[in-house]
Amino acid sequence: MSIHPEHPFLPPEDERDPVRRLRGRLGGTVTLWAAGEAAARAGLTVSSRMVAAGEPAHALALLDPDSDLAQALRASQRCVLQLLEWRHRDVADAFAGAPAPGGPFTRGSWEQTDWGPRLLDAPAWAGGRLADAREVGWSLLVDVVLETVEVGEEADPLEHRRGRYLHRSGGAAR
Repeated sequence: MSIHPEHPFLPPEDERDPVRRLRGRLGGTVTLWAAGEAAARAGLTVSSRMVAAGEPAHALALLDPDSDLAQALRASQRCVLQLLEWRHRDVADAFAGAPAPGGPFTRGSWEQTDWGPRLLDAPAWAGGRLADAREVGWSLLVDVVLETVEVGEEADPLEHRRGRYLHRSGGAAR
């Protein structure tokens, strides 16, 4: 076994999807979107998103149309989006599909809000209702009208760029 600086399953440069490469270079704070309640709750880490200020404010995101989150959001018509911190790497991985014995909601402490499940120690979160959902490319574009927003202290945001988490210290991990 040898160790290489590149990901072992990374396709050769000339075979990589340029759109995915562009999106990966945008980077930003990792968000976790969650919807539903009890056995019908679902969540997904989302990197393609934006917040539009206004009255009312909106959050837009591109979701996998086949994801459990897309199904739960369509059913409940409400969701929570939350910003994750460095300490939430395992939570982010679990909701991105990494193995999580007992399910991803066993990672962290949660409360059920009027909009869906909320990670209790997330420094910022918003709850909203689904205004629109439509297919765009291979994704589902969701438009959520924000009905509540809470912003706390940002200690150590979980940043993501080019397929890796970045730490404020400048080092990359995972």
